[in-house]
Amino acid sequence: SSDVCSSDLMISLSIASAKVVTFFELPNISQTFFLTFCSYSIELTIYLNSFFMKTILKSMTCIAIGAMMAEPAAAQQKDNYPELEGPGPVIIISKDKNGKQELIDVFNETQRPHFHDPRAPRFLLTDRQGKFALGIGGYLKTTMEYDFDGTVDDIDFIPALIPQPGSTQVRNQFQMDAGTSTIFLKLVGRTKHLGNFIVYTAGNFRGSGKTFELQNAYLSFLGFTMGYDTGLFMDLAACPPTIDFQGPDGMTFYRATQLRYEANLMKGLKVGVGVEMPSVDGTPAKDVRINKQRMPDIPAYVQYSWTKGSHVRVGGILRSMTYEDEVSNKAKSITGWGIQASATAGLGNFRAYGQFTYGKGIAQYLNDMSNLNVDIVPVADEAGRMQVLPMRGWFAGLQYNFSKRVFASTSYSQSRLFTKDCYAHFNETQYKKGQYLVANVFWNVTHNFQVGVEYLHGWREDFNDLSREANRINLSAQYNF
Repeated sequence: SSDVCSSDLMISLSIASAKVVTFFELPNISQTFFLTFCSYSIELTIYLNSFFMKTILKSMTCIAIGAMMAEPAAAQQKDNYPELEGPGPVIIISKDKNGKQELIDVFNETQRPHFHDPRAPRFLLTDRQGKFALGIGGYLKTTMEYDFDGTVDDIDFIPALIPQPGSTQVRNQFQMDAGTSTIFLKLVGRTKHLGNFIVYTAGNFRGSGKTFELQNAYLSFLGFTMGYDTGLFMDLAACPPTIDFQGPDGMTFYRATQLRYEANLMKGLKVGVGVEMPSVDGTPAKDVRINKQRMPDIPAYVQYSWTKGSHVRVGGILRSMTYEDEVSNKAKSITGWGIQASATAGLGNFRAYGQFTYGKGIAQYLNDMSNLNVDIVPVADEAGRMQVLPMRGWFAGLQYNFSKRVFASTSYSQSRLFTKDCYAHFNETQYKKGQYLVANVFWNVTHNFQVGVEYLHGWREDFNDLSREANRINLSAQYNF
């Protein structure tokens, strides 16, 4: 590993970093020292411009090899993603510490399972009686991305957005992103009538112009959840870990304003049902308007768990999508539906993930197809009439935990749009199939600091059988607070 990490760039980075620290620590700095620092900075810039691709590949190897050299921890992992043992991350700020452990347990038990969700808060404010606690936390994350041999027109890796051949001559692309950095507030309370209840709000900076964008805002009590949250027609715990914020193209992921109810019927058996705010993305058509919706989306699921972190889940969704036929001047509805099966299981140091989804008119919920406006599409040569197309998405992944410090994973995913009533004949350049391959390594440098490296490869194929591909390398650093 010393041979791989001893490149000129790594030496330049080390020297430059050392001189930056020295610059701030010394009260006086000589002109010679300052010029030396500038010369190294110029050298670094030349290397980045000349050998950028080579540098990233070497950096990937350095992180992976350095991480694997870390000393393994003896304790068993507690969650899907390993983390270092250490002092408790929660700091209690209270005049009376009565009941604080029970409140901390509620925070830990209600930890959201998705890889990109923040962990339990580091700071807690409690009242004197120990019945209420307000947690404040989040993480700062910076990602560096480099596309080569094909690009994706988005900060996330979305195969559906690989440009058509000839639309651009640029085959390489560099991007950086800190917009997924997240901050949240979580209030936990214990009351006589509501039992343990939770108020949770979170957001990142993925809004227009890097403004704050709401991700979650809900209240949970006695099995009920009301507010804005990730939808029920998805399985957060079965999603594989990725630096790419969107994740596999065939995975279901969406957010909606909703009211849902979840209950544990018996040991290991859990059910849920809800009503969600409808949102229909249809292909624009002559003599058709898609605007107001008359019915909510209705998702439901049944889940069986045999150990903590291992379960199988079967779910479905039913939706009625309304559009206005301006030929007959009538409001019409068309039914969409979807079914889904997902699972995650741990065996020793391995963990497997998987999900399969099939339905009609559910493009909004599938990562790739949510960018295509194909919940409902026009019927060829029949003005004022819309239809739903069959579609499918799936992924499978495997994770290996080398230690509490290091884990690696790889996943493959595919999404597919099928044709109906000559739709493909009249839309030859429309998306037919997307594929997504990812491999990554994560290293928990400290209890709150994590770095990762990732390779992605994507394919897009249209109904005319023309295809295009893209590659991306991601480097990330994340600090939890």
